[in-house]
Amino acid sequence: MYTLYGIDESGSCMIEIALQRCAVPWRRVDAASWAEGEGSDELARINPLKQVPTLITPDGQVLTESAAILIHLGLEYPASDLLAGDRAQIIRGLVYIAANCYSAIGIIDYPQRWLGDVNETVQAQLVTGTRRYLHQAWVVFADQFDGQLFAPNGVPNALGVMAAAVSRWDEAREVLNGLAPGFAQSLAQVDADPVVAPVFARHWPAWKVS
Repeated sequence: MYTLYGIDESGSCMIEIALQRCAVPWRRVDAASWAEGEGSDELARINPLKQVPTLITPDGQVLTESAAILIHLGLEYPASDLLAGDRAQIIRGLVYIAANCYSAIGIIDYPQRWLGDVNETVQAQLVTGTRRYLHQAWVVFADQFDGQLFAPNGVPNALGVMAAAVSRWDEAREVLNGLAPGFAQSLAQVDADPVVAPVFARHWPAWKVS
């Protein structure tokens, strides 16, 4: 059985979807760096950064980094269609999101990690600039990867799942609705997938694009 360390409204939603698509037994342990509890203490022993998602495979391997976990599951379970489509571009897109979007969100959420003990004005400037970069990165992503979010049979692949999840943070969907409406519609199609939709609804019960 797989063990997934994660929490609602986090990137663990992507791995929950992927594990369902792989049709394998798994369980979730509620844990995160910002949550107190037995699960988070256990996570710290496995992954010192306390990052979620963290996945333990049935043979005891520790997997971290959302893109790496999705790629591993897609390779391990080809019938899941997680890597179905142009595999090179799917992998490129997964790494793009991790490097450009996910990393920017980390700065927006925790500017003090990079700035240390500085005043709130400086922190706000960093957050504003990083959010501007994040939104531009999503517009570039839309231009580069439109058409790569679905397997040939029409189900969202790993790139579609990751893009739909990570774009839910920091007003990215609102920006894409305005600047890349066709791509925003593709993300909404991922949202509506019968495997994706209930997971997203559980993680973000009140979420909607304004």
